[in-house]
Amino acid sequence: MAVNRVVTNILSDRLVETRDFFTELLGFQVNFEEDWYVHLSAPGNPALEVAVWRRDHELIPEPYRQRPAGAILTVVVDDVDAVHERAGTLGLTVVAPPRDQFYGQRSCLLLDPNGLVVDISTPV
Repeated sequence: MAVNRVVTNILSDRLVETRDFFTELLGFQVNFEEDWYVHLSAPGNPALEVAVWRRDHELIPEPYRQRPAGAILTVVVDDVDAVHERAGTLGLTVVAPPRDQFYGQRSCLLLDPNGLVVDISTPV
């Protein structure tokens, strides 16, 4: 068996705001958009994907429609400080400002519109 693709899917009540979080903060492009689903990919690398599903859509069984919890989405960028500055300009919630980590990365933590923790990191 070969794995051909992995896509992170975020359940959301705020599709437009979540789309804008990724497009305005990180430059992701919208590849497909409906009223229940948005598919995004990183600029210059369509294999780096994030999708957003409307949390109450019929495709998602009711017992599994909770808000994101117990997960962190990590996005590795070339300049975490620039992304942090942009997050401030956009009025996004910063959980932890940029700091050098013991494991060799500089990272900051942000919240997406759904309460999902997004780790923005840069190798140092």
